Amino acid sequence: MFWSASSVATAPLGAAAPDSTGPTSLDEATKKATNAAGWVQENWGTWLTSGLQILLIIVIAVVLRHVIRRTITKLIERMNRTAAAAQGTALGGLLVNAERRRQRSEAIGSVLRSVASFVIMGTAALTVLSVLQINLAPLLASAGVAGVAIGFGARNLVTDFLSGVFMILEDQYGVGDEIDAGVASGTVIEVGLRVTKLRGANGAIWYIRNGEVKRIGNLSQGWSTASVDVVIAADQDLVRARDTITAAGEEMSKAEPWNEQLWEPVEVLGLSEVHLETVTISVSAKTMPGKSAGVERELRWRIKRALDAAGVHLAPRPEPEDAVQVAADPTSGVAAPSALNNPTSPQSQATEPISAPSKLGK
Repeated sequence: MFWSASSVATAPLGAAAPDSTGPTSLDEATKKATNAAGWVQENWGTWLTSGLQILLIIVIAVVLRHVIRRTITKLIERMNRTAAAAQGTALGGLLVNAERRRQRSEAIGSVLRSVASFVIMGTAALTVLSVLQINLAPLLASAGVAGVAIGFGARNLVTDFLSGVFMILEDQYGVGDEIDAGVASGTVIEVGLRVTKLRGANGAIWYIRNGEVKRIGNLSQGWSTASVDVVIAADQDLVRARDTITAAGEEMSKAEPWNEQLWEPVEVLGLSEVHLETVTISVSAKTMPGKSAGVERELRWRIKRALDAAGVHLAPRPEPEDAVQVAADPTSGVAAPSALNNPTSPQSQATEPISAPSKLGK
């Protein structure tokens, strides 16, 4: 039951007035319902348009992200197939390392996919917020401050990541390369965006952060140089020694598998050192990348056998300086002079026992 103005006027004196906080009149309720319906009718078109815009933005972002990531993946797979096909040829086996190309392409593909996803989804999120009429200025300012804080806190990680990206893009080294990174040297077994793994000469695996590498010496790109020093006695025939070494190098360049690893004939450079009893003959050869150590060992073997057959004697190995024994000082075991050695010295007399006192009456 609703209270009306007439009922209030005709109410007897002393009767309780109706509660002012109670239900409103039917006309007021109808008016409020009409206003709400009108507000919904006025804004439903805007809501529907905004919802459709947000849905369209999300669908376009997801589809575009999927297409771009799939395109990058297909491109990387095609690059790997091309490298694998070239690996089967004779020339391709020398110039192409399939594992190196695969890891390098996978790393580049991972970076591209991550960048594409970040750009596309970030742009879609900002567009959705703008459709919802949210002020983006405070949000962008907060994101900028947070980015600066994270950058300062994780600067080493960012440095490692950026160094790894540029290292891969510039192809400074790859899997199978023999490198000297300053902090460690060895064969590259894995290349990552943050860490590079090396296998050392003693078998140890070194984990090197890319941001810590200041210089890199790659011994496996282009070509390598095999250098051998032959030390012979100074009284030997140098002409015969040179001809013998040259003949040994020519024979080696015709034998398998050294004919593929030697890219130029073995060259006798001449004398690099001349001493009173010995002379040093320098021998050099250009080899396949990463094969210089094996060529040097085989070249030493062949040169030694050829010199022995030609009657040219090598110089004796000099003794190291640490092995030279120095004569001991004969006075090193003699004790320092002491005043106690002289019985007449005050020090010796002070150490003598005191004689017992004589008895009375004697």
